[in-house]
Amino acid sequence: MAFLTHLLVCTFGMGSWVAINGLWVELPLLVTELPEGWYLPSYLTVVIQLANIGPLLITLLHHFRPGCLSEVPIIFTVLGVGTVACTLFAFLWNVTSWVLGGHHSIAFLVLTFFLALVDCTSSVTFLPFMSRLPTHYLTTFFVGEGLSGLLPALVALAQGSGLTTCVNVTETSGTTQNPETTRAMNTSQGAGSTLVSEETTRAMNTSQGAGSTLVSELAGTAAQVVHLESRYLPAHFSPLVFFLLLSFMMACCLVAFFFLQHQHKHWEASTEDLLASQITLQPIRPHKEKDLGPPGPEDSGKGQEPPEEKTAPCHPARLTFIYLLVAFVNALTNGVLPSVQTYSCLSYGP
Repeated sequence: MAFLTHLLVCTFGMGSWVAINGLWVELPLLVTELPEGWYLPSYLTVVIQLANIGPLLITLLHHFRPGCLSEVPIIFTVLGVGTVACTLFAFLWNVTSWVLGGHHSIAFLVLTFFLALVDCTSSVTFLPFMSRLPTHYLTTFFVGEGLSGLLPALVALAQGSGLTTCVNVTETSGTTQNPETTRAMNTSQGAGSTLVSEETTRAMNTSQGAGSTLVSELAGTAAQVVHLESRYLPAHFSPLVFFLLLSFMMACCLVAFFFLQHQHKHWEASTEDLLASQITLQPIRPHKEKDLGPPGPEDSGKGQEPPEEKTAPCHPARLTFIYLLVAFVNALTNGVLPSVQTYSCLSYGP
């Protein structure tokens, strides 16, 4: 039973950031298909940061109206929206719309906002629910949260998205007249024009020597340029399959939370029964001969209450430094690095 509960908690934690992490690892394949191209990571960074309005609203409601929100219906709503959004992603990820004089992936960006809203809100709803469970399940929850980045990455590696290879490409800068085209043009002309053309051609060929033929061959050879180009290899399966796998992971998280909710009710009932019949036993100290008599100063000191724990003073400068450090790390991790990820991860650049 304990192993099953740990498995449910791990699956529940996996749904925290699995959708957005899956979106980032699929970028090398998406930038070649969507009209935003290499600007797509910057668009995603802005959309994901706008989705932080979800946890902000929940935090404000808890502060100004404590007790008005319950984590359980919010988590059910969040996981349901995430599952539906991932399913819609599978069929609408490459749908474009004509906006502001160009094609844009409006459906892709809107669904990204809802997925980001789900994952950002999970940070302020999943942990309060986990506080109701026994504390030894919290480690399993964080293990599942780590798997939310590992599993999509393994699926992307199996997909082979963004793999490139070098090929030799030969380009011809000059134009060479095709003999078949010349023959067709001569046939379309009239009989008199044909006789004149033949006389003119014979006279020109007589005036040209072997040197003219050599120059023509050299000119044709110099017009060809050979260089290396990077070509994208076809993926083993399409983004449709990838996003369907993400929706399956989100559905597993929803099912795991459903069973955890029933387990939580069972734990509450067991705890109430345990507290009702709880008996506290005090240890009995054995008496020795030397202990007989009035208590000394040492014995009287043993019955005193333990001293209070001293807490380190919180200096404003230290707190300010910690807040600035956390803000810098989050800005770097969630703002700067994702926007340049596609450039840094590909072998040959754009």
